This record gives sequence, C-alpha cells and structure tokens, in this order.
Amino acid sequence: MEDVKSDHIQLLDVRNLTSIADYMIIGNGRSHRQVRAIADRVVEAAAQLDLRPVGVEGYEGGEWVLIDLGDVIVHAMHPLTRAFYQIEKLWGDAPGQHTSTA
Repeated sequence: MEDVKSDHIQLLDVRNLTSIADYMIIGNGRSHRQVRAIADRVVEAAAQLDLRPVGVEGYEGGEWVLIDLGDVIVHAMHPLTRAFYQIEKLWGDAPGQHTSTA
C-alpha cells in the first residue's frame, strides 16, 4: 500500500476477536482514483504470492474498497469515509500497529 502512497496505514490483529479474518489492514487514499490504485496494487501483490482475493467490494465507487484475502482483509478508504465509519473503533480491542502516519 505504501508503494502507491497510501497513508495512515494500520494493521489490526483480530485473531482473538472474530473468525472472519486474522488481520485487517486499513489505509487511506487521498482521492477515489488513489483508493482504486491502492486496491489494484494489493490485488497485484497478492497475485505475486499466488493468492486470489475471495472478493473485492466497492471498487467502482472508490470511497471504500474491501479486498478479502481470506485470513487478511484490506480496507482502502477515502479519509472522509474512514472518519465516518471509524473501523478502528469497531475493532477497538484489537492490538494495532501504525505502519504509516504521513
């Protein structure tokens, strides 16, 4: 995600909170176009590891693209959408780590 200038990237360890995934990664894109570019890059990187997304949702709108990689769910979000939904608070008990605070 950093390759395409995503910022405020956060990794959440949700293994002890849900069975839907082990980790969630959330990152911002400054525009709808950048959010889609982040999603494209995540899918490309997964393909290089022989991983196929279980699903990709929200790509057309570009405000919030969810890439389900099975054990990892990636959220590429526009900052206003991220502020509105506050996913980090939803998973508030998850150990988290910021990887980028640009």
